[in-house]
Amino acid sequence: MSEHFLEITAQAEDIDELGHVNNAVWVRWIQEMATSHWQATAPQEYIDRYIWVVTRHEIDYRGNVNAGETVTGRTWISEPPKGARFWRNVSFAGADGKLKVSAKTNWAIIDQTSGRPVRVPAELAELFLPEG
Repeated sequence: MSEHFLEITAQAEDIDELGHVNNAVWVRWIQEMATSHWQATAPQEYIDRYIWVVTRHEIDYRGNVNAGETVTGRTWISEPPKGARFWRNVSFAGADGKLKVSAKTNWAIIDQTSGRPVRVPAELAELFLPEG
């Protein structure tokens, strides 16, 4: 399985009036995780040809993170794509190892030349799917 990890530290501007990371910031971090995984795993020819757009987020907020605290983000693809779309899993754990946020997001691949969704190429999907 192609897992990807990223450490993120909450900044003062990420904090809402309740004193912890704002929900909109979690969505931004989910997108950063997906983009970072894509750029770290996909060959440059695919990065140049395709772009991904999110079509759905399912997010569970399980704990709070304050300014200056670091979370470890983990992302992975657990199942084959369906046409132009696949589901991405994302989780964020605090320094204590406790889960803070988990998400399942659906993404569609777009051909940058035509601007239209295309079927995820099998050879590209293989780079992100679990082995076996």
